[in-house]
Amino acid sequence: MGFFDRLTGTRYPDTGVVPRSAEDVRAALLAINGPGVPYRVRDATPAERADLVAEWRVRELNLTLRTRMRLVPADREVRALDERWDARQREYGRGNAPQVSRRWTYERGPDGRRRRVETFRFDSREMKNPLRDAVLDTGWTWRGVTFRL
Repeated sequence: MGFFDRLTGTRYPDTGVVPRSAEDVRAALLAINGPGVPYRVRDATPAERADLVAEWRVRELNLTLRTRMRLVPADREVRALDERWDARQREYGRGNAPQVSRRWTYERGPDGRRRRVETFRFDSREMKNPLRDAVLDTGWTWRGVTFRL
């Protein structure tokens, strides 16, 4: 794995994993949807210029994360473009950039001492890691891109 692969978040499957069909990869990605999953994987619209899209709207941060994925059967890879919209700061970003946010408050514990308690936690890797792992488990490469799919 080279420097540029690390920068874009590109990962390769383990050696010995037999690559499966594009339909199997699509099914594995769509199977991530379920109860308790805060984001949604869906088929992309023609305007999104992708095959699948994973989208997570984080109301507490007024943030939308989107990963557009294009399946390339000839290369046995999924090209993934990460996008972020922060409505509070009116910022747009793209590319591999994990984001973590936590909020804390102070409370009195059972012993009467003041302690810090986490009230909110967000980590964008909670969406990206299952997507990437599903692709790698099917024997395909997860290729992070910055400009176009």
